[in-house]
Amino acid sequence: MDKKKAGYEYLLAYKLTVPIYDLTMEFVKKYIPYKSRTVDQMQQAARSGMQNIPEGYKQQSLAGYIKLTGVSRGSLEELLNDYLSFARQNKLEVWDKERAKGEIREIGEIWEIIKKYPYLPSQPNFPSLPSDPTKAVNLLITLITQANYLIDKLIESLKEKHTKEGGFRENLLKRRLAFKKEL
Repeated sequence: MDKKKAGYEYLLAYKLTVPIYDLTMEFVKKYIPYKSRTVDQMQQAARSGMQNIPEGYKQQSLAGYIKLTGVSRGSLEELLNDYLSFARQNKLEVWDKERAKGEIREIGEIWEIIKKYPYLPSQPNFPSLPSDPTKAVNLLITLITQANYLIDKLIESLKEKHTKEGGFRENLLKRRLAFKKEL
Protein backbone atom coordinates (compact mmCIF):
# COMPACT_ATOMS: atom_id res chain seq x y z
CA MET A 1 0.00 0.00 0.00
CA ASP A 2 1.39 3.36 -1.04
CA LYS A 3 1.27 6.13 1.54
CA LYS A 4 0.31 9.65 0.56
CA LYS A 5 3.28 11.66 -0.71
CA ALA A 6 4.28 15.16 0.34
CA GLY A 7 3.08 17.88 -2.02
CA TYR A 8 6.55 18.87 -3.19
CA GLU A 9 7.09 15.36 -4.58
CA TYR A 10 4.54 16.10 -7.33
CA LEU A 11 6.33 19.26 -8.50
CA LEU A 12 8.23 19.09 -11.79
CA ALA A 13 10.68 21.60 -10.31
CA TYR A 14 11.54 19.17 -7.51
CA LYS A 15 11.47 16.00 -9.62
CA LEU A 16 14.01 17.48 -12.04
CA THR A 17 16.47 18.26 -9.24
CA VAL A 18 16.78 14.55 -8.40
CA PRO A 19 18.56 13.48 -11.62
CA ILE A 20 20.62 16.69 -11.46
CA TYR A 21 21.89 15.62 -8.05
CA ASP A 22 22.49 12.00 -9.11
CA LEU A 23 24.25 12.95 -12.35
CA THR A 24 26.38 15.56 -10.59
CA MET A 25 27.67 12.87 -8.20
CA GLU A 26 28.57 10.78 -11.25
CA PHE A 27 30.09 13.78 -13.09
CA VAL A 28 32.45 14.85 -10.31
CA LYS A 29 33.69 11.28 -9.80
CA LYS A 30 34.49 11.02 -13.49
CA TYR A 31 35.76 14.48 -14.43
CA ILE A 32 36.90 16.49 -11.39
CA PRO A 33 40.15 15.65 -9.54
CA TYR A 34 39.31 13.92 -6.25
CA LYS A 35 41.12 16.36 -3.95
CA SER A 36 39.63 19.41 -5.64
CA ARG A 37 37.48 21.74 -3.55
CA THR A 38 35.27 21.97 -6.62
CA VAL A 39 34.05 18.41 -5.95
CA ASP A 40 32.63 19.40 -2.56
CA GLN A 41 31.23 22.65 -3.91
CA MET A 42 29.42 20.97 -6.81
CA GLN A 43 28.09 18.14 -4.66
CA GLN A 44 26.80 20.55 -2.03
CA ALA A 45 25.22 22.86 -4.61
CA ALA A 46 23.45 19.91 -6.27
CA ARG A 47 22.28 18.60 -2.90
CA SER A 48 21.08 22.03 -1.79
CA GLY A 49 19.28 22.47 -5.11
CA MET A 50 17.35 19.28 -4.41
CA GLN A 51 16.89 19.38 -0.61
CA ASN A 52 15.79 22.96 -0.03
CA ILE A 53 12.50 22.50 -1.88
CA PRO A 54 11.28 19.76 0.53
CA GLU A 55 12.68 21.65 3.51
CA GLY A 56 10.86 24.79 2.41
CA TYR A 57 7.64 22.88 1.76
CA LYS A 58 7.65 21.64 5.35
CA GLN A 59 7.94 25.17 6.77
CA GLN A 60 4.91 26.48 8.61
CA SER A 61 5.27 29.84 6.94
CA LEU A 62 4.87 30.48 3.25
CA ALA A 63 7.66 33.06 3.53
CA GLY A 64 9.98 30.27 4.73
CA TYR A 65 8.98 28.12 1.77
CA ILE A 66 9.68 30.99 -0.62
CA LYS A 67 13.04 31.68 1.02
CA LEU A 68 14.24 28.06 0.91
CA THR A 69 13.01 27.60 -2.66
CA GLY A 70 15.11 30.67 -3.48
CA VAL A 71 18.09 28.99 -1.80
CA SER A 72 17.48 25.97 -4.04
CA ARG A 73 17.44 28.26 -7.08
CA GLY A 74 20.64 30.01 -5.99
CA SER A 75 22.41 26.70 -5.43
CA LEU A 76 21.46 25.48 -8.88
CA GLU A 77 22.68 28.74 -10.40
CA GLU A 78 26.02 28.20 -8.66
CA LEU A 79 26.13 24.63 -10.01
CA LEU A 80 25.26 25.85 -13.51
CA ASN A 81 28.20 28.26 -13.38
CA ASP A 82 30.49 25.41 -12.30
CA TYR A 83 29.44 23.41 -15.36
CA LEU A 84 29.88 26.42 -17.63
CA SER A 85 33.36 26.95 -16.15
CA PHE A 86 34.20 23.28 -16.69
CA ALA A 87 33.14 23.57 -20.34
CA ARG A 88 35.19 26.76 -20.82
CA GLN A 89 38.29 25.42 -19.07
CA ASN A 90 38.16 22.17 -21.05
CA LYS A 91 37.34 23.90 -24.34
CA LEU A 92 34.02 22.06 -24.67
CA GLU A 93 31.29 23.65 -26.76
CA VAL A 94 28.12 24.68 -24.91
CA TRP A 95 25.11 23.91 -27.06
CA ASP A 96 21.80 25.75 -27.29
CA LYS A 97 18.80 23.93 -25.85
CA GLU A 98 17.52 22.69 -29.22
CA ARG A 99 20.82 21.09 -30.16
CA ALA A 100 21.17 19.60 -26.68
CA LYS A 101 17.66 18.11 -26.80
CA GLY A 102 18.36 16.75 -30.28
CA GLU A 103 21.74 15.19 -29.57
CA ILE A 104 21.47 14.03 -25.95
CA ARG A 105 18.95 11.18 -25.74
CA GLU A 106 19.20 11.17 -21.92
CA ILE A 107 17.29 14.47 -21.72
CA GLY A 108 14.22 12.87 -23.29
CA GLU A 109 14.60 9.72 -21.19
CA ILE A 110 14.76 11.75 -17.97
CA TRP A 111 11.67 13.74 -18.94
CA GLU A 112 9.79 10.53 -19.84
CA ILE A 113 10.40 9.23 -16.33
CA ILE A 114 9.51 12.54 -14.69
CA LYS A 115 6.25 12.84 -16.64
CA LYS A 116 5.33 9.15 -16.37
CA TYR A 117 4.96 9.20 -12.60
CA PRO A 118 2.97 11.69 -10.51
CA TYR A 119 5.91 11.46 -8.09
CA LEU A 120 9.25 9.72 -8.54
CA PRO A 121 9.55 6.09 -7.48
CA SER A 122 12.28 5.30 -4.97
CA GLN A 123 14.42 3.95 -7.84
CA PRO A 124 13.49 6.08 -10.88
CA ASN A 125 16.13 4.37 -13.08
CA PHE A 126 17.46 7.56 -14.66
CA PRO A 127 20.02 7.03 -17.42
CA SER A 128 23.71 7.25 -16.60
CA LEU A 129 25.90 10.17 -17.58
CA PRO A 130 26.94 10.12 -21.26
CA SER A 131 30.54 8.96 -21.71
CA ASP A 132 31.35 11.92 -23.99
CA PRO A 133 32.32 14.91 -21.79
CA THR A 134 30.72 17.42 -24.18
CA LYS A 135 27.41 15.58 -24.02
CA ALA A 136 27.75 15.11 -20.25
CA VAL A 137 28.31 18.79 -19.52
CA ASN A 138 25.58 19.88 -21.94
CA LEU A 139 23.13 17.41 -20.40
CA LEU A 140 23.65 18.94 -16.97
CA ILE A 141 23.63 22.52 -18.25
CA THR A 142 20.32 21.84 -20.01
CA LEU A 143 18.70 20.11 -17.02
CA ILE A 144 19.80 22.84 -14.61
CA THR A 145 18.53 25.55 -16.95
CA GLN A 146 15.16 23.77 -17.14
CA ALA A 147 15.04 23.31 -13.35
CA ASN A 148 15.89 26.98 -12.79
CA TYR A 149 13.02 28.00 -15.07
CA LEU A 150 10.59 25.75 -13.19
CA ILE A 151 11.82 26.96 -9.78
CA ASP A 152 11.41 30.58 -10.90
CA LYS A 153 7.78 29.74 -11.81
CA LEU A 154 7.29 28.01 -8.44
CA ILE A 155 8.62 31.03 -6.56
CA GLU A 156 6.30 33.34 -8.49
CA SER A 157 3.29 31.15 -7.73
CA LEU A 158 4.25 31.02 -4.03
CA LYS A 159 4.55 34.82 -3.94
CA GLU A 160 1.13 35.11 -5.58
CA LYS A 161 -0.32 32.72 -3.00
CA HIS A 162 1.26 34.77 -0.21
CA THR A 163 -0.24 37.94 -1.66
CA LYS A 164 -3.72 36.41 -1.82
CA GLU A 165 -3.74 34.37 1.39
CA GLY A 166 -1.36 36.28 3.64
CA GLY A 167 1.49 34.98 5.68
CA PHE A 168 1.71 32.69 8.68
CA ARG A 169 1.99 35.43 11.32
CA GLU A 170 -0.70 37.53 9.67
CA ASN A 171 -3.11 34.59 9.69
CA LEU A 172 -2.25 33.70 13.30
CA LEU A 173 -3.02 37.28 14.31
CA LYS A 174 -6.37 37.15 12.48
CA ARG A 175 -7.24 33.94 14.36
CA ARG A 176 -6.18 35.48 17.68
CA LEU A 177 -8.25 38.64 17.08
CA ALA A 178 -11.30 36.56 16.06
CA PHE A 179 -10.89 34.48 19.21
CA LYS A 180 -10.66 37.58 21.42
CA LYS A 181 -13.73 39.05 19.72
CA GLU A 182 -15.75 35.93 20.64
CA LEU A 183 -14.89 36.25 24.35
